[in-house]
Amino acid sequence: MQTTKLPILLLHGALGASSQFKTLATQLEPHYDIHLLDFSGHGATPFSEKGFSIPVFASEVLEYLEQKQLDYTHIFGYSMGGYVAMYLARHHPERIGRIITLATKYNWNEATAGKEVRHLDPALIEEKVPVFARELETRHAPGNWKEVVAHTAQLISDLGHQTLLKQPDYNQIISPCMLMMGDKDNMVSFQETIEVYRALPQAQMTVLPDMAHPLEKVDVPLLAYFIKRFTTQKLDV
Repeated sequence: MQTTKLPILLLHGALGASSQFKTLATQLEPHYDIHLLDFSGHGATPFSEKGFSIPVFASEVLEYLEQKQLDYTHIFGYSMGGYVAMYLARHHPERIGRIITLATKYNWNEATAGKEVRHLDPALIEEKVPVFARELETRHAPGNWKEVVAHTAQLISDLGHQTLLKQPDYNQIISPCMLMMGDKDNMVSFQETIEVYRALPQAQMTVLPDMAHPLEKVDVPLLAYFIKRFTTQKLDV
């Protein structure tokens, strides 16, 4: 008897695109109905007239679910994609199954946002990390990668002035969540991840060994193992 595969949506991070999930999708495909999308302004998807923000990206996920006639889906979100997943779970819990986040930064204030925005200067990226600049150019073709960087800087600055998810919000999230981070992540702290883990009613936390923040640093088979384990295991209520 053929079994129906669980739907899972993979959400990319800031400056990212769904193309980064090719290897992970291959690992997960035998077990899941895989769904990918590019947030507006990322990959080959044009910028939205509605803006460039977490709520806009969340609304695009909901539109995608309607288009694909998915009543609900599990979500794996890397970095910003994880923040979008949490925002959806807080405001649209009926559409969200289990959530796995990786390298998601939760502590946004003026200081943390300012630190990240300093790195989001297209001219500086071209000068200091030209290889990364070429990656962004390819990843967001035919669009202008420099516009993506500028919009991302503004999004992070806005989060620094008004974070969208505070501890009371995490207390209200009913979706089971697994928070993952790398032990060598210089952007995401153990403290902020643990604080959110403790605030969530149903949560697990996993630390991946020898992993820095970039998605390219992840051990994909290990990540796929933890995703499958979490989405299929029986949880205590």
